[in-house]
Amino acid sequence: MKRRSGIRLSLVTRWSALVGTLLALGIIIALALDHFIPGRPMLVFAICMGCVVPIAMITIRSQIQPILSLFRALEGTVASYRDGDFSFSLHWQQNDELADLIEAHNDLGNVLREQRLGLVQRELLLDTMVQNTPVAMLLVADAGAIVYANVAARQLLNQGRKLEGHQLKDILAGSAPALSEALGRGGDGLFTAGDSEDEEVYHLARSSFSLNGRKHELLLLRQLTLELRRQEVQTWKKVIRVISHELNHSLAPLTSLAHSGAELVRRGQTERLPQILATIEERTRHLESFILGYARFAKLPSPRIEPCSWDGFIAQLANQVRFKLTGELPAEPAWFDPAQMEQALLNLLKNAHESGSPPDHVELNIRSAPGALRIEVADRGTGMNDAVLTNALVPFYSTKRSGTGLGLALAREIAEAHGGRITLGNRDGGGLNVTLIIPNAPAVH
Repeated sequence: MKRRSGIRLSLVTRWSALVGTLLALGIIIALALDHFIPGRPMLVFAICMGCVVPIAMITIRSQIQPILSLFRALEGTVASYRDGDFSFSLHWQQNDELADLIEAHNDLGNVLREQRLGLVQRELLLDTMVQNTPVAMLLVADAGAIVYANVAARQLLNQGRKLEGHQLKDILAGSAPALSEALGRGGDGLFTAGDSEDEEVYHLARSSFSLNGRKHELLLLRQLTLELRRQEVQTWKKVIRVISHELNHSLAPLTSLAHSGAELVRRGQTERLPQILATIEERTRHLESFILGYARFAKLPSPRIEPCSWDGFIAQLANQVRFKLTGELPAEPAWFDPAQMEQALLNLLKNAHESGSPPDHVELNIRSAPGALRIEVADRGTGMNDAVLTNALVPFYSTKRSGTGLGLALAREIAEAHGGRITLGNRDGGGLNVTLIIPNAPAVH
């Protein structure tokens, strides 16, 4: 609002002029009455007051009424501002201090209106991005009530229906068991859901914060199935290049040595043949060891399911790697391939020791669940960041300089060959928890 042009009269000037006018009017009336009624001062005073007071009241009322109306309008606009409505502005006819107040009030309304419009636009943009992201997002209050869920979360957990207002535990009761286990475990993690044909891999990330004085938790569920498949394709291409490189570097010397040996035999110079044959044998053994390392993963045989005594199995495992057994062993025997399960657990336990965890904090826990067996390997190492956690199950992926990247991938293959799955999750307080979940029943032929 632009300030009015013209003569500016302050409130003090206006009211001083009003009071002066009323006093002058009173004096004029008193002088006139004294002329017509001499010697009667009290009567003159009474008549004078009777004339001046009503005029003063009417005049003052006429001046105060617009100001009172203005204050009521200000009260109304302030209430509108409090409710988030900044569309109102005021107008004042006079050019005085109240005009300055109205101008400042209207300027404030304009600023708030522009800020509100910008905020609404940003909220709309953010909501559009959140609603259309493929990552399932859930905002859960400390009591377990779902406060907010985007489209991906509704499709994943409630067949596209609204989730707000429901309890998270009630929603999880009708979802995949793997999802309930991952959310109930705490911390970030990687898990699989669905059967072998429609298996999906998800990454769970969570963060806690306070909102309006209440604790909330944000859950992010990202589907990684396609990404893992792309990573696996790229990894297999890398493996093929490595194998081709190794074969070329091994076969080329062998060919050269064989040719040299044949030439020496033709010449009858056989004194160097033992050295050539020893070199050929050493390169051949190296190549055989290299190929077998990859072949064992690529050609994992079908598991031979048989009953296995826990005492003997744990004793055999303890002879090869150090760990702390927590909890009681199941009373009933296990049903799995002992050799494959031993290999899987050896890989997981060795990874736990190589994670930087104190040896005494590498733990093995085995417990029975309805129709399933849960084998957990936990450590207090450095855990995994999101990037490593995403690629941890990809074959040949490793963050170690000399690592093969087959430990977790082989454990995953063994678990899936038994009809089970593997889950990864960072532990509260640091460390990693790897869980093998397999059926615990005799194989049906």
